[in-house]
Amino acid sequence: MEQELQHRAEQKIDTYYPDTGPLRRELYPKHLRFFALGKDYRERMLMAANRVGKSTVGAYETTVHATGRYPAWWEGKRFSHPISAVCAGDSALSVRDVIQEKLLGKLVRSPGDSMTQSIGMGTGLLPAANIHSVVSKTGLPGAVEMIRVHHSSGGVSTIKLRSYEQGAEVFRGSEEHWVWVDEECPEAVYSELLTRTMTCNGLLAWTFTPISGTSSLIRAFMESAFRG
Repeated sequence: MEQELQHRAEQKIDTYYPDTGPLRRELYPKHLRFFALGKDYRERMLMAANRVGKSTVGAYETTVHATGRYPAWWEGKRFSHPISAVCAGDSALSVRDVIQEKLLGKLVRSPGDSMTQSIGMGTGLLPAANIHSVVSKTGLPGAVEMIRVHHSSGGVSTIKLRSYEQGAEVFRGSEEHWVWVDEECPEAVYSELLTRTMTCNGLLAWTFTPISGTSSLIRAFMESAFRG
């Protein structure tokens, strides 16, 4: 069973946005446009309804940057080296159940197993062969706080999983090539995360559903978009 899950997982990233078939990428023009805009824009926002693939978009781009496995059709920014990344959500629970599961798969462990022995490890978008190691998060069963990923250049990328409930302070002091913000966040958190990308010409992408209405941060994005 474990071998079968691993085999499927190694192919999962390659099943997204194929050339042909019922899930061919031409059916997802907004997803592709979002990816492509990363070449020219440091900040991007994907605001959409629930269940339209927002988190999948964020996890997919996280995966290609962390692994260096860019598809031939990729028009967005490319990193030729391992990256340092932050993926953040509103709570530790949502980070584990959405962001982490998208990246690593649904983790199921037997008593005494380590995180890297989890049956579901590698059934997410990150191929099992690219997962170097993970660091467990204390206080929340099945959660991780850091993922190390083999990059195609031969180095190792680092993905840190964080939540807004930890406060803006937890994001300070690092330089990040890639930041994915899933769901709405406080302006202080967003500002801090954006600052992390400044010195290394990094990217910040925000995917969310505006369930709390139009905030000043959302208005700023929309006004900028309307100005072209």
